[in-house]
Amino acid sequence: MSLKDKVIVITGGSGVLCSEMAIHLSKLGAKIALLGRTLSKLKTIERRIKTEGGIALSFSVDVLDKEGLLKVNGEITKQFGTCDILINGAGGNHPDATTPNTRFGENEVPNKGFFDLDHNAVGKVFNINFLGSFLPSQIFGKDMNGKKGCTIINISSMSAYSPMTKVMAYSAAKAAISNFTEWMAVHFASADIRVNAIAPGFFLSEQNRTLLTKDDGSLTDRGNTIISQTPMRRFGKPEDLLGTLEWLCGDASQFVTGIIVPVDGGFNAFSGV
Repeated sequence: MSLKDKVIVITGGSGVLCSEMAIHLSKLGAKIALLGRTLSKLKTIERRIKTEGGIALSFSVDVLDKEGLLKVNGEITKQFGTCDILINGAGGNHPDATTPNTRFGENEVPNKGFFDLDHNAVGKVFNINFLGSFLPSQIFGKDMNGKKGCTIINISSMSAYSPMTKVMAYSAAKAAISNFTEWMAVHFASADIRVNAIAPGFFLSEQNRTLLTKDDGSLTDRGNTIISQTPMRRFGKPEDLLGTLEWLCGDASQFVTGIIVPVDGGFNAFSGV
């Protein structure tokens, strides 16, 4: 499939999953605009894309900074043209919005239970995930109005289907992303803007590696639980997302909008028995 000359904006562009997305889409001919807070990390991905013959630019911006996003949008438009595809990849969790125990009353840690969660940290999790997708959709989506072949792709999670233990705020925020995806799909159908989401299963990243694996590479109890509930019996690899991503970006899915696609090795389908 060719995405030649399509302008693709990717927030969270230096992350493990989104950087692989950026590299792959650049090989299909797209012009890639990488957005994130740490310019040096983005530049590493940009250089790799350019070394392999692709086109990319990096922009340091916080997805919660509307004025900053507007400025970046102006720069992208000046150098590449207006956005055709937006991938809302920015997101994450916060340790102060996480309970150390799975069930109330079990293995309680003093001053670390549900009743001690920092509401500001919970708010930060909602902001980076939900508002961090809402604001770019507002700003870059506006330029899609009146164009053909435009799409917005959000990043949901397995925790949007059934909330994962411990990460209450993250699970609720990702559920909001799935709901927001469906809302936008209906709202923008008349403008010919498709909106879908990918819900990755469990992929090893710098954010969750210590939760799922030990220093020697063996699995933690939580890692073992996840693998036991994943019919394909492994964690995902970044490249596992690329086929679904390519399909949602291109004309092969031109009548597809408002769906959340699990890429999870069967985790969501498995009842546990």
